[in-house]
Amino acid sequence: MPSSATFIVADDHPLLRGAMRAALGGVSEGAQILEAGDFETASRLVGENPETDLILLDLNMPGSSGLSGLITLRAIQPSVPVIVISALDDGVTIRRAMELGASGFVSKSASLEEIRAAIATVMAGGVAAPADIAHIAEPDSEVAELIPRILSLTPQQKRVLAMLAEGLLNKQIAYELSVSESTIKAHVSAILQKLDVDSRTQAVIKLSKLKSEQMR
Repeated sequence: MPSSATFIVADDHPLLRGAMRAALGGVSEGAQILEAGDFETASRLVGENPETDLILLDLNMPGSSGLSGLITLRAIQPSVPVIVISALDDGVTIRRAMELGASGFVSKSASLEEIRAAIATVMAGGVAAPADIAHIAEPDSEVAELIPRILSLTPQQKRVLAMLAEGLLNKQIAYELSVSESTIKAHVSAILQKLDVDSRTQAVIKLSKLKSEQMR
């Protein structure tokens, strides 16, 4: 465990952020804990702090819905582990989160000790998820095909896809990512090809399929 670890806690409920602070304080003394109450702030903090050791992410918060937030943060800093802390703790959601790159998944109903154990496991390089998750089958054949396609996208393409899902135009995405609009057009073309769709609307519809029934 780094002596001066940096953590980002992304959750829109102050009380839950407080619980996460308590959990983190129990596993790393003197830690720097950065907090975000909405996804825009979370994305900015992740981008501005590449030295972050761990991100604790709620799946549903203002500015993000479901697993698209996980995809985005993993794209911004692919090397930083993410533990999803969520009330949406059905097996399908957990399986999808882990397949999309989460290093851990903890239910919001978990005890402080369980949260600390998950943090310690991930900080040690392990994976923290229910042991039986490997035996849960993906119930949607389209999602089973989609996840490997999403994983084939480059980090920048994943960020563009998430922004398409937010309804941003190419020029808006170009501004947000500080690149040219022609670069974004090239990314969109590559995304459509990799997802095997014909339009950005179809790409967004595909991404929405990652939501479990509890997220809808």
